[in-house]
Amino acid sequence: MIPEAQKQQMAEAVARIRETMAEAARRAGRDPAEVKLCAACKTRTVEEVRYSADLPIDLFGENHVQELVEKTDAGAYNGKPGHFIGHLQTNKVNKVVGRAALIQSVDSVRLLDKIEAAAARLGLTQEILLEINIGAEESKSGVGPENLWPLLDEAAARQHLKVRGLMAIPPADADDDQTRRFFAQMRELLAAAAGRGYENAQMDILSMGMSHDYAMAIAEGATIVRVGTAIYGARDYSKK
Repeated sequence: MIPEAQKQQMAEAVARIRETMAEAARRAGRDPAEVKLCAACKTRTVEEVRYSADLPIDLFGENHVQELVEKTDAGAYNGKPGHFIGHLQTNKVNKVVGRAALIQSVDSVRLLDKIEAAAARLGLTQEILLEINIGAEESKSGVGPENLWPLLDEAAARQHLKVRGLMAIPPADADDDQTRRFFAQMRELLAAAAGRGYENAQMDILSMGMSHDYAMAIAEGATIVRVGTAIYGARDYSKK
C-alpha cells in the first residue's frame, strides 16, 4: 500500500510539473499539448507506477529491461505507453521489441540489426529514436552529432523500423547556458534530419529534458520530457 501522504505528494508534484510545462511552452510560442510528460520510473514499484498512471502523465520510461517487463506484464501503466529510455544491450532486445511503444536509446548499427530482426519475427514495426551523445561524454552512450547521418541512413533503410526522432541527455555538470545550447543543437539536428525526407522516418519527436532542466528543453523544442525525481521523489537504490 502507498501511504496517503505519498499519493498526495505525487499528485501535487505532477500538477506543478504540468503547470511549468504549459508555461514554458506558451513562453516559447508553442501549444502545451505538443509536449508529453514521460514519467521516468526506474526503481519505482508496480504500485507506485500504477497509482501515478491515474495522474496526468502521458507515458512511462524504463531504464531497465526487467522493470519494463515486470510493469508491462502487471498492467502498471494503465494502458498508457511504455518507452525504453535506458542503454539497451543487444542480448535483451527480444524482451523490449513489441513491448516498448518506443525505444528511445538506439545508438549503433548492431542494435538496429537486432531490433530489426526481432520486429521482423514478430511481424511488427518498432518505433525508435536515435540517441545523440550531445556533450561528447565518454561515459555516455549515443552517437556524436557528426555520426548521426550514417546511422540514420541505416535505420531508415530497415523495413521493420520507423525512426521517429532523436533523444539526448546533456552533461550533468553543464551550466544553464551550456545546457540551453545543447538543447538548441538537438532542435537543429532534428530539423536537419527531417529535411532529408526519408520515407521511413517521421522525425517529429525530440526527447530531452529531465527533472532539473525540462522547462529549458521545452523552450528549445522538446516534445517529450523525461521526469522522475520531481514526480516520485529521490530514488532509494537500496531497493534494487
